[in-house]
Order: sequence, then structure tokens, then C-alpha cells
Amino acid sequence: MSKTIIITGTSSGIGFVLAEYFGKKGHHVYGLSRKFTESQYFKSIPTDITDNDAVQNAITEVLKTETRIDVLINNAGMGMVGSVEDSTKEDILKLFNLNLVGAVQMMSAVMPKMRENKFGQIINVSSIGSEMGLPFRGFYSASKSALDKVTEAMRYEVYPWNINVCSLHLGDIKTNIAENRVKTKVSEPYKTVFDKVYALMNSHVGDGTEPLEVAEYVDQLLTKNKWKAHYYFGKFGQKIGVPLKWILPQGTYENLMKKYNKLDK
Repeated sequence: MSKTIIITGTSSGIGFVLAEYFGKKGHHVYGLSRKFTESQYFKSIPTDITDNDAVQNAITEVLKTETRIDVLINNAGMGMVGSVEDSTKEDILKLFNLNLVGAVQMMSAVMPKMRENKFGQIINVSSIGSEMGLPFRGFYSASKSALDKVTEAMRYEVYPWNINVCSLHLGDIKTNIAENRVKTKVSEPYKTVFDKVYALMNSHVGDGTEPLEVAEYVDQLLTKNKWKAHYYFGKFGQKIGVPLKWILPQGTYENLMKKYNKLDK
């Protein structure tokens, strides 16, 4: 049975692959991103999800054609790298405005129709890095962690209407995220170690999982009747970092993270 699926951040990367994947399977797919994206498999609606009026207008546009909204995939987001000390208020607010507030505005916009139909599936695309403070990505980790906690809270609030919400924590996926990250000023005390960590994180993305594998995983997820709050998808070496954080002493875990990020040399 075909579903009505709204996906944010569909101009490139994971979002574009998701939108085309589900469009090819016969679903009614609407892609929301700041710029129009040409595709025969989904309808592009140019939308800045940090602007709530634009979000409401986009949902109104969808409902001109559709009688229901079955799935929302909150994929739009941005990365940010730099030291905590050097990050400005403007940098931090811009990041949270997209990664957290934009996602919340999208959920609020689709909820009335999902509640009316007593069905809905909402996937908030998070990161394995939301479970830990990553060096030189502290605010990115924090923004995704905040989204995770909102996801957990919302699960309690919407379950009476048969609406499922989850966080999908991704490891490194092979996309152009490295080109689109916000890079804050890096002051002299951090420069040498930052350059090393930055080169390493870009190489991890280059060796990352293919976006099509994410689409196939999401497809399987949408067939489940009940969801856990959190799902983890990525290479084993990254996923293992989550349970290790739960069971290892903090000092031991930090030493492992330093080694993984080549901070121990």
C-alpha cells in the first residue's frame, strides 16, 4: 500500500536518496528543502524549515493533494566543527535552530493530520555522536542529543493516536556533509590538534556507509508496528561506541575515544 511520505533535506545526500528510493517504490513523496530539486520520483517543495510559516505552507500544499500524512522523516540538518571555546552564540543558535527547532516545527505541523487518521510514523535522523560529546563537534552532538530527548518525550505524548516516533542514529554516511559543515573559528591553542581530528573525520565520511543502505534500513523500519525509541545504523566500529559508554568507566571510555580520534599521540 502506498504511503504519503514527507522528507526534509532532500536537495542532496541521504535525503535525496531516501526521497527517490521511496518514490520509485510507488509512495507519494514530498521533499522539503531550501532549494527546488528536480526529480521524477518526488515532488519538491522549497521550504526553509526554520521558518514556521514556510513549514505550515508546505504542509498545506501537501494536503491539497493528499488526505493523509503517513510518514515524516526529519532528515534536514547541519554539521558544525570547532572548539567549544571558540563557538559563538550566533553559530550555536543557527545550529540548534535547524537541527532541533526545525525538526520540532515539522512534527507539530504534521501532527493534526496524523492524529485525525490515528496513524503516523516520525523518524528523527540523529547521530551515533549524539550519545557522546565528540571532540570539536560538541555542539553538533548536543543538538542531536537534544532532539533525542524531545523524541523520547514525544513518544509518551502521541502514543494514544497510534503514532510512532523514533531517533535513527547514523554513523558516518558517504555524503557531501564535509563540504556543508559550518566550521567555526579555531584559535591558535587548538589548531594543531584540530587539523588532525578534522582530517580524520573527513576520511571517516569518505569511508562511510552508502546512503542507499540507509534507505533500505528505513524501509524495513516502516514495516514494523511498534518502534523502539532509538535505532543505530552504521559500521560496527562506530555503533560499538554506544554500549561501551554505558558499561565502561568514564576515564577508560575517554581514553578509547582519544585513541579513536588520534588525540593520544
